[in-house]
Amino acid sequence: MTVKVVTDSTSDLPSHLADSLGIIVVPLNVHFGAEVFKDGVDMTADTFYERLTREPVLPKTSQPSVGEFLEVYESLAQESDGIVSIHISSQLSGTYNSAVQASREPSVASLVEVVDTRHASMALGITAMAAARAARDGMDADEVARVARDVNGRSECLAMLDTVEYLAKGGRIGKAKALMGSLLRVRPLIRLDGVVNELGKERSRQRGIARLKQIVRDMAPIDEVSVMHSTTPDEASAVADELSDLLACDKKPIVARMGPVVGTYAGPGVLGMGVLRSSGS
Repeated sequence: MTVKVVTDSTSDLPSHLADSLGIIVVPLNVHFGAEVFKDGVDMTADTFYERLTREPVLPKTSQPSVGEFLEVYESLAQESDGIVSIHISSQLSGTYNSAVQASREPSVASLVEVVDTRHASMALGITAMAAARAARDGMDADEVARVARDVNGRSECLAMLDTVEYLAKGGRIGKAKALMGSLLRVRPLIRLDGVVNELGKERSRQRGIARLKQIVRDMAPIDEVSVMHSTTPDEASAVADELSDLLACDKKPIVARMGPVVGTYAGPGVLGMGVLRSSGS
C-alpha cells in the first residue's frame, strides 16, 4: 500500500524536509506586474523580499490551476494506491478549490482525498509532515487523511507582524480589521483559523516576541514547534533555541522561511509560530 502526500507552497516546508518525507509541493504563483513566478521555484525568498520592499505596487498571487493539480495527481496515480492532498485555508486562497476540482476528474476520482487545513505556513507544513509519516508507516489513504485532520485540529498558526499594511493591501485582513487603527510602531499579533484573527498587539518587537513565546509555552505539552520568519533568520533561530525545552528528547523546533506567497501578505519582519499540541492536552 503506497499513499502519496501532496501539499502546496504556502506550507513553507523546508525543501529537505519535504524531500525526506516524499511530500510533493505544488507551487502557487506570484505576479509582479506582467511577470509570473512559481513560488519557491522561479524566485528565491531573498529576491522576493528585496522586490517586495522596493516595488511601488504590491504583487498579486494566484492558485495553481486545476490542470496543474490534475497533472500531479495523474502522475502519482501511476505509482500509488491513494493520494492525500493537504492545503491552505479555503477562505484565504482558491488553492483548495482547484485541488478539489482536479480530484473529481474520472482518472483520479477514486484515489484523491483533499483536506482543507484552515491554516497556512508551517501549521499546514506540520500537518503535511504528519500525514507523510503515516503514509510511510503503511497506513492507507483513509487513515492518512484521518491523521492529517487530527493533527490539523491540534495545530495553531500564530504570528507577529511588523505591519498590517501587506495583509490589508492584499485583502487578507480577515477579522483583524481593528488592528488597522493601531499606532505606527505597534506590533500586531494574529492567529490564523480559517481567516486572520486579531490576537493582540504589543508596543515593541521584543515584547511581541516574548508574548508569542509565552502563548506557545501555555500550550504545553506540545509535539512540534516551528518558528517561521520572512527576513530575520538569526532572530528565528534564537527563538527556536529558547523553545527547544518544550520538545521531548533531542527534538528541535523547525526553523522555516516564509516563501513569496505567504510573504506577500505577511510582509518583511514577520515572526511566526506553527505549533502542534500533544493529543489529549
